[in-house]
Amino acid sequence: MARFVAWRATVYDRSRVDPQDVVAPPYDVVGAAERAELAARSAYNSILVELPVDPSGGDKYQHAAAIWQEWHESGIVRVAGEPALYVYRMTFVEEDGTRRSTTGVLGALGLDPSHAGDVLPHEQTISKDKHDRLSLLRAARTNFSPIWGLSLAGGLGDLCEVAAKSAGDSWRATDEAGTVHECFAVDDSSLVEQVVALVATTPVLIADGHHRYETACAYYEETDGSPGSDAVLAYVVELSERELAVQAIHRLINGVDAGSLPEILERSFELRPGPSDPVELRNMMAAEGALGLLLPGGRAHLLTPRPDLLLPGEDELDSTRLARALANTPHAEVSYQHGAVEAARAVLEGRAEAAVLLRPVSVEQIRAVAHGGRRMPPKSTFFHPKPRTGMVFRELDAG
Repeated sequence: MARFVAWRATVYDRSRVDPQDVVAPPYDVVGAAERAELAARSAYNSILVELPVDPSGGDKYQHAAAIWQEWHESGIVRVAGEPALYVYRMTFVEEDGTRRSTTGVLGALGLDPSHAGDVLPHEQTISKDKHDRLSLLRAARTNFSPIWGLSLAGGLGDLCEVAAKSAGDSWRATDEAGTVHECFAVDDSSLVEQVVALVATTPVLIADGHHRYETACAYYEETDGSPGSDAVLAYVVELSERELAVQAIHRLINGVDAGSLPEILERSFELRPGPSDPVELRNMMAAEGALGLLLPGGRAHLLTPRPDLLLPGEDELDSTRLARALANTPHAEVSYQHGAVEAARAVLEGRAEAAVLLRPVSVEQIRAVAHGGRRMPPKSTFFHPKPRTGMVFRELDAG
């Protein structure tokens, strides 16, 4: 089962920085413009080490390591005296106006490089992203941001809330979408032991951060298990409807003439006209169990999956069905876009020949994939909101 332990976190000197100025979104959702804005916000913003750029044109990963060392020497960051876990709560408002929260715990998650079943990936990965993260880990030997793991252990969310109440004040920041991020240090040995024991009762399923997890495993193997390399910083949340908000990641398609795409998709789906407004189309998709196709000129279709084409043992996921439908179209170039309106805009502005809107994967589908030992196609799930980088860090040499 999963190995999950307290660790000596590296944290900002909270008397010298405001969390609002130094935390950042995960590296893989930050574009160039947002990175520049974050870097301008503070000379100590975590984006400078998490998504490094060397202005002189040198090695950006060594540049990140140098910045990190400077922050240590100046006392901007320091290693905590004692091991602890950190409860992390995100409070947000859903699209329908419902206010809710996700509460989990940050700790050091033991790696499972031999695939014994302690840590279960649920999506395939893209090799170029792993190379970037491995280069940063080699240079700085630090987990700057956590992966997101899902625990099958019932009651973890309630235990995290108990631990948060015992911890006292939190470090708090509010992001651009209005989500409130709170981080509570939990050093009460009894509570730490309870959380560790509960997480250890089941495997942990990776929700977000597959590249960072596989990078950690690769680094562990290439360094022959160097100190601290046998674990990775992880945010572990109970796998339940109460704790999780899962959104879809849509597909933008290029390399295929938009006029021929309906004919290609008809081999796997039944097509009928749908509303051109992406929000209306998304709502109709949910009601009718269909995908949505957006084409130039405001044309739109509902794509109803043909159940007779589902292969034995295959999951009924929109991402799986679409990947199979395009498998024999060698020139199709698929990219990923969060948000139905944003996907429609890409078609309208000519950045994509077409867009296929997918339905969110359910918690039960995620659970079934985990138990079945299978993997979804890349970018099948978008867990919302995203934990901030900079609340805590994990240095491999800190213990």
